[in-house]
Amino acid sequence: MDNLDQLRTLIRHVPDFPKPGILFYDITTLLRDPVGLRSALDFLAAPYREAGIDAVVGIESRGFLFGIGVAERLGVGFVPVRKPGKLPARTARVAYDLEYGSDAVEMHQDALETGHRVLIVDDLLATGGTAQATAELVAGRGAVVHGLAFLIELGALDGRARLAGHEVFAALRY
Repeated sequence: MDNLDQLRTLIRHVPDFPKPGILFYDITTLLRDPVGLRSALDFLAAPYREAGIDAVVGIESRGFLFGIGVAERLGVGFVPVRKPGKLPARTARVAYDLEYGSDAVEMHQDALETGHRVLIVDDLLATGGTAQATAELVAGRGAVVHGLAFLIELGALDGRARLAGHEVFAALRY
């Protein structure tokens, strides 16, 4: 697949999901297309091929799908960041506020080494809360957040502003 416009055609738009007024960008149609999936992973990895990345951190759950492929392309390991209670060993946790309530993300305490250059990957940048918490989690382990890469950015929700001070890359912007 030669360009991002072709990649964009593989993402299904589902109106009124999960509730009325929301336009959902469904990546399952992209995931089932082998050429599109390969292209998406290549687009996400390309800006970081010469960046000296030591590890890719993927945010649960769709960040796992893209993060592992990006890690493979960069020749580095993959570290999962999950919701609380999902990882078996000792974890570090960062809590963050949602519009109505709060949530948290966790990572194994021994997943990263001090000074590791990390790329955080997820499928979607919306309000940026989970990505910001993940960046704090990575920094709290002594690693360096080199950048955050997303397949899709929803520009109207201004999640990029919440990630000020970090390099943010999005392959597709809506």
